[in-house]
Amino acid sequence: MQPVIVMPMHDPAGVMFPHLKAVTPQLKSVFAQAFVSVTSITQETQPSSMAWLRQDEFFQALYHPSDVPVGCDFSALYAYAAATCPPDQILHLCFIDRVAFALQSDYREQFLADVQAVKPKDTPLIFQRSKAAWDTHPSNYRQLEAILTDVSRLLFKKDLDFPWCHLAIQARQLTAVLPYLNSTDLSLLAEIVVRLRDQARTKDVDWLAWEDPFVLSRDARELKAEREHSDAENRKRLAYVIPMLQVLYKAIDDDQQLHQT
Repeated sequence: MQPVIVMPMHDPAGVMFPHLKAVTPQLKSVFAQAFVSVTSITQETQPSSMAWLRQDEFFQALYHPSDVPVGCDFSALYAYAAATCPPDQILHLCFIDRVAFALQSDYREQFLADVQAVKPKDTPLIFQRSKAAWDTHPSNYRQLEAILTDVSRLLFKKDLDFPWCHLAIQARQLTAVLPYLNSTDLSLLAEIVVRLRDQARTKDVDWLAWEDPFVLSRDARELKAEREHSDAENRKRLAYVIPMLQVLYKAIDDDQQLHQT
């Protein structure tokens, strides 16, 4: 059974839809179907892409009628995919910018090989950024997100990527996690990993190299230097790192209360 790909689509500026269209033939060669969610502002600003999406049966789209927080967008999409697919269907929860970069770069063959190699016994499987992949990112990205990995190593004895980029999971496994997801922001990603932490496998991959220079058509060194010296970028990263730390703290607090009962 071919896997299914699941990606939220928030693209009011129309930056990502051209990439999605470019890689759709490759997606169809690997995945049985694509589940996507489309934010209301994207629907309003990208009517031609909406028409394209609706006419292709490969895409099962969830159209939000009004503005929703990012965590609610993700959880609604994941619930839609899990409820629609057979329990043993392998779902690849990921993001179009990362996928488009992998498929339109020298990482293509390794990405395809890794995706197609996933078997039910491997799931849930978190594809994590390798050292080589992290080296392509601005240093502040790694330094701030490393706080989460360090805390994970301390609390759970595992190096886990809480703001993950790609997760392979069976529909039944995702269904079991969904009732425990409460965050309305990006912390939802960390909530998923917290629920899966005991059974999740991890695989470090180079194809999760930094995608922004490709997506934005920018010189990588120049953009990297800009981001590394940007206070706004630091605040942006802290805006999800701090809430995710709270998710980890709550997990430990919940475990302690469970052991006391």
